[in-house]
Amino acid sequence: MEIAIKRLAKRDFNRARQFAVVGMHLNWYTRNRLELFLYSHYFWSLEIDRATRAYGAYQGDKLVGVLLADMVKEQPILPSWQRRIFIKLSQWVIKHFYGSMTSQYEGANAEMLATYQQQHHCDGELNFFAVDPTIIGQGLGTRLLNQLAKDMAGQNIYLYTDSGSTYQFYLHRGFSIVGQRELKLEKQGKLIPLTCYLMAKAL
Repeated sequence: MEIAIKRLAKRDFNRARQFAVVGMHLNWYTRNRLELFLYSHYFWSLEIDRATRAYGAYQGDKLVGVLLADMVKEQPILPSWQRRIFIKLSQWVIKHFYGSMTSQYEGANAEMLATYQQQHHCDGELNFFAVDPTIIGQGLGTRLLNQLAKDMAGQNIYLYTDSGSTYQFYLHRGFSIVGQRELKLEKQGKLIPLTCYLMAKAL
């Protein structure tokens, strides 16, 4: 069945969140089902609330891929005060129970971006990108990126990724690594090595 790229429908938000669990490797950080469920809800809420572009790849009426972007000169398309309350509560919990792990990761990302922006202008961030993990080899991710490139031609975008994700996908589609940090995150008494990447591309 043919794939159509169009604006993401609200009814598909939960399905998009589920894509991230596997596709963005959120399950790499925890095996606890409740913890993963709550964190994936927080992660999705955080990204959709600031998105100025929300694309869905549809196979008929079925959502099979999602791309969100936060462009500097555009307003968020789906802000929600209820969602923001949930985000604030989640951030409090994360800070008090996972503070050292998240602060290292967020600090590394902020550091890389600040260094990059000293010499480069950024027009926006690709902040959420995931496809149905059961569908392979149909070029869904490439089609979503192509639609963003078509709509945002000439814009310079960046994204954060890490060695726990399929970062090679971006390298094969013209993104360059413009920042890199090596971390060791403590999780349940174990040190987890992780490489954080900042990638960028002119669309």
